[in-house]
Amino acid sequence: MNFSLTEEQQAIRAAVEQVCADFDDDYWLKKDRDGGFPLDFHAALAGAGWLGIAMPTDVGGAGLGITEAAILMQTVAESGGGMAAASAVHMNIFGLHPVVVFGTKEQQRRWLPPLIAGEHKACFAVTEPNTGLNTLKLKTKAVRHGDHYVVNGQKIWISTAQVAQKMLLLARTTPIEEVTGPRGGLSLFYTDLDRATVDVREIEKMGRKAVDSNELFIDGLRIPVEDRIGEEGRGFDYILHGMNPERVLLAAEAIGLGRAALKRAAAYAKERVVFDRPIGMNQGIQHPLAERWMELESAQLMMLKAAWLYDRGDSCGAEANAAKYLGAEAGFRACETAVLTHGGMGYAKEYHVERYLREAMLPRIAPVSPQLIFCFIAEKVLGLPKSY
Repeated sequence: MNFSLTEEQQAIRAAVEQVCADFDDDYWLKKDRDGGFPLDFHAALAGAGWLGIAMPTDVGGAGLGITEAAILMQTVAESGGGMAAASAVHMNIFGLHPVVVFGTKEQQRRWLPPLIAGEHKACFAVTEPNTGLNTLKLKTKAVRHGDHYVVNGQKIWISTAQVAQKMLLLARTTPIEEVTGPRGGLSLFYTDLDRATVDVREIEKMGRKAVDSNELFIDGLRIPVEDRIGEEGRGFDYILHGMNPERVLLAAEAIGLGRAALKRAAAYAKERVVFDRPIGMNQGIQHPLAERWMELESAQLMMLKAAWLYDRGDSCGAEANAAKYLGAEAGFRACETAVLTHGGMGYAKEYHVERYLREAMLPRIAPVSPQLIFCFIAEKVLGLPKSY
């Protein structure tokens, strides 16, 4: 097992770094202050062909694996753009994986090329206000009427819905009291985000102001039957296929953010002089930074292992969940230590680490909580009884 980057993977990293170089820390600091989706950044990555890195070649993608997608997303976050930059393209990279795996050839030809070209932006509408992570209890209903469905319901924490043209939507097509199996009754759609029937309301939040989070109020949305992915009632099974790749990408992004913070902290520790010596000479500064480096590198190995297993077609649920947890925690601790290394200046926005720390909270929370990851490992790996 060799986790050294291949020449091709190193070339991916270098090429993405070159694109990101045009969007420096000051660009992302302004976005953090003023908000507004980073359309020019999204367009630059699309123009360079990176939005299709894990998409099939016959629809214009690169046909590469989740390992390469993780390298891309980590490089984006590590550039200084952090979770704002990563979230601007995150959904485009992994979100349409159910279409790649379960969509018809006609659906792939219709949906994927505009996404790869950056002409379409998509949002992922699954979570609901009163169900949280209990996805099997979703209440948004899609009722079939001949050649179309009519959808009514509510979704929350939907990223990029302010700018998205398309929506990947999980909705209930069979009433929960009529479902025979615990995972049945939910169907997956990829359709137009019709703002005449979907009220999109932005949620003010802690960080990542450049990429909006929203609550959706859906009232009479019509979805053609041909916009349903796969069989009716099997939507939950389809989104499960994308959960492990998403966890891997989140881990990579969190590690990239942590690396950006650690780099800034080390540079500041070499430059900042107190009592006639750089603070980086003090072990009280050195040791936490060294510990953060080890934590990030350890999380990196688990992330690469999970990606490697997925790309081989092997089971990787435990590794993907562990990578997400370890990456999120290592990234957060690196950002926290970077702020503390800067002392009072770490609290100032102009030094950027304050922004990093706020953004580092996101991978700890989404798309799955640390507690559910612990439960998964306890049950699936250690054989303990299910606790929920």
